[in-house]
Amino acid sequence: MKAESVLKKFDLKEKNSGVCIGPDQWLETSGDFITSYNPTTGEALGQVQAADANAYNLAVESAQNAFVDWRMVPAPKRGEIVRDLGNILREYKEPLGDLVTLEMGKIRVEGAGEVQEMIDIMDFAVGLSRQLYGLTMGSERPNHRMYEQWHPLGPIGIITAFNFPVAVYSWNSAIAAVCGDTMIWKPSELVPLVSVATQKLVNKVMADHGLSGVFNLTIGGGDIGQMMSEDQRLPMVSFTGSIPTGRKVAATVAQRLGRSILELGGNNAIIVTESADLEMATRGIVFGAVGTAGQRCTTTRRIIAHESLVDTLTDKLVKAYETVPMGDPLDDGTLLGPLVTERSVKAMLRAVDTAVDQGGTILTGGKTRPDVGPQFVEPTIIKMPNQTPIVEEETFAPILYIMPYKTMEEAIMIQNGVTQGLSSAIFTDSVRTAEKFLSHAGSDCGIANVNIGTSGAEIGGAFGGEKDTGGGRESGSDAWKGYMRRQTNTINWGSELPLAQGIEFG
Repeated sequence: MKAESVLKKFDLKEKNSGVCIGPDQWLETSGDFITSYNPTTGEALGQVQAADANAYNLAVESAQNAFVDWRMVPAPKRGEIVRDLGNILREYKEPLGDLVTLEMGKIRVEGAGEVQEMIDIMDFAVGLSRQLYGLTMGSERPNHRMYEQWHPLGPIGIITAFNFPVAVYSWNSAIAAVCGDTMIWKPSELVPLVSVATQKLVNKVMADHGLSGVFNLTIGGGDIGQMMSEDQRLPMVSFTGSIPTGRKVAATVAQRLGRSILELGGNNAIIVTESADLEMATRGIVFGAVGTAGQRCTTTRRIIAHESLVDTLTDKLVKAYETVPMGDPLDDGTLLGPLVTERSVKAMLRAVDTAVDQGGTILTGGKTRPDVGPQFVEPTIIKMPNQTPIVEEETFAPILYIMPYKTMEEAIMIQNGVTQGLSSAIFTDSVRTAEKFLSHAGSDCGIANVNIGTSGAEIGGAFGGEKDTGGGRESGSDAWKGYMRRQTNTINWGSELPLAQGIEFG
């Protein structure tokens, strides 16, 4: 009954179009129907018809046509539209958050938190709309003025993953909108209904302002993603997903000399030093490792604990894990929901078996929970003798590997000894140790935290990582520059024509 009421709130039907270019402009398509399943029960929630090549091209043409006018709207005026997006999200925060929970499986407070993250980035973007600054530089030539300005790129592609089905879209769309870009959004085919619902809210705001084609939706599989990567009409593609797919996107976009923003895998570690507050560390680790059932790119996957306290910390974590409530993520009090697909469950079980084969000891968990639901697993802690090959892989599930260390240099070496470089953290009461972790010789990740976990990044800072994580940056700080092109301008307001570098010609 809860599912029916949530779907009804957004007028989601048994079958829905997956292509939209504006208010009341849901396009017909011959694409396959994608069925949305509730990962908690395995029941079908509804279907969305995917884009075909013709519908995709109509959506891109819509974005191109809208860009001609949208780029000329003053940035603060564009910010007013984004403000209204934030307001409608406030109005629909609870049902949209519940739909995220229903379709993706994260617990209810996390679903609501994801919508709150959308609201926060809208607020950030409204302020940003008055702060798209360029620099003024001194010219070496007399009576000349030199400065830089930033221009919109054009229609951009946004490809998002299932685990944050709406927040990552908003990171991109809010910033792109105030920068003057239009956009094509391809969400994960695992969460099509929440994508349609979000587009309907966006449509309400576009209708209020007489807009169309600024925010466009094209639901589909890898074929649509490939079209976007190859499409010369999209000067930039933002991709969030796996490392192998990210490599393909990057190569394809680069081949046509386009830009890409890549947010790929993470294999995030927390170093726990001998001076750490273990109660605080335990809380940070449990949320980072168990939250979203381990399906965050910032999930805590490795614990590197000083040998003097590794056993004490492990005991605390095992006790905490054994009290984590598991069940329907829409129920109050549930802290662990399901994995998104049966394939994810199988991948987790394979990783657990491999870890044991590589010398690991299961301290708790490691099994499925069919008594709770078809895609529920026990949160798992595995003590490892060292950083074996399976520990260096990212398994999108609640598996936590624990390893000891002797010296800080060794801990940092283990922390950096994986190909991913997204998020990292240290728990310590030593200022010197913390500063070493944050220094040039410390963490090599895009995010480095002290006395908090690896997940839960705020929108004020640029989000992204290094190495195989892709090097992209989204959300706050100066990440907006990725959505614009820089132009250097020089104005001669004198009556002479001096050349640069003092060159005399003729």
